[in-house]
Amino acid sequence: MGKFIVAPDSFKESLAAREVARRIAAGIKRALPDAEVKQVPLSDGGEGLVDTLVAAAGGKVLSREVTGPLGEKVSASFGLLDDGETAVIEMAAASGLALVPPAKRNPMHTTTYGTGELIKAALDEGCRRIILGIGGSATNDGGAGMARALGIRLLNSRGEDIPPGAAGLLELARIDASGLDRRLQETEILVACDVTNPLCGPAGAAYVYGLQKGATRDMLPLLDRALDNLAEVVARDLGKSIRDLPGAGAAGGMGGGLVAFAGGKLCPGLPLVLRMVKFEELLSAGGVELVITGEGEINAQTTYGKVPVGVAQVAKKFGLPVLAIVGSIGPGAEGVYGLGIDAIMSIIPRPMSLEEAMRNAGELLEDAAFRAARLFALRCRVESHVGGGG
Repeated sequence: MGKFIVAPDSFKESLAAREVARRIAAGIKRALPDAEVKQVPLSDGGEGLVDTLVAAAGGKVLSREVTGPLGEKVSASFGLLDDGETAVIEMAAASGLALVPPAKRNPMHTTTYGTGELIKAALDEGCRRIILGIGGSATNDGGAGMARALGIRLLNSRGEDIPPGAAGLLELARIDASGLDRRLQETEILVACDVTNPLCGPAGAAYVYGLQKGATRDMLPLLDRALDNLAEVVARDLGKSIRDLPGAGAAGGMGGGLVAFAGGKLCPGLPLVLRMVKFEELLSAGGVELVITGEGEINAQTTYGKVPVGVAQVAKKFGLPVLAIVGSIGPGAEGVYGLGIDAIMSIIPRPMSLEEAMRNAGELLEDAAFRAARLFALRCRVESHVGGGG
């Protein structure tokens, strides 16, 4: 039996990608002890980005105390890769929605200051290349908090520092970038961003993502006006146009803020990760018989460049079969068949509640991989029998 490549995303709110890969590998080895299994846990730039790239490129995870979304102190981690020059940061670690209790979620006041502190910590470690995933944010401040952490002053008409959060942007009259950390001028910041929303307007950060961050419908026009004002002042004082920039509206305007304040470059997250883990090289090395990917639920959204489809499209360059092992199969999942995924297997073997499935996701994954490997071995025996003229 040959080589299996196991390259899943996380199962959201249940298992990290590395644990998903480990469980699938364990199921394969239980069925086929002699199989070679290469685990390649993946991320599209959101949850799991640090773990994925540290595991693939070597390195270590560092922790710092930074400012959380509500201004409280939180412990946040980032990755330092083995080259000694590249840091990997997840915005969610410092400014994520999971850090804010549901009753306190209000994007008028949450701040990205802690993400700026993580960027500064990476610069202090000597990094001059930063890969920054901006999924899962609790904020709508256009990166204003981050900018302040990096030395920029955001001032009202009286020359006073504006308050944190989107509410402060309504008062913004001038940007003083004279104190910006000069190390950023020699630092490449790659922003893993998989949405194309502009900063403002009906398709912008506030109207598309504000409600999921705790905004009320009455807040949405204010949040949008705040980002519109930010874009106007940035254009005048920094000479950068971010209002209609595709991706500027990601993470409550953090995409635009990173471009405006830190010279960031917006990049599709999954292709960036696949390059970093040298995924094509793994598949082209020869001997691979099956690629297994997966995510919590496969559905119509998966067709828009999510991990399973991204993995499948690379695998198809080498003519390799692809199986997706998933928590559940949602509406529109059949669309992935035309994008390189050959088969889908749910981990659910019998009727059960979502809570039970999530609680036992590891065992269910391993059992599903065991069944999948036995089916694959059966296919190989059938092909051998037919090929042998029996």
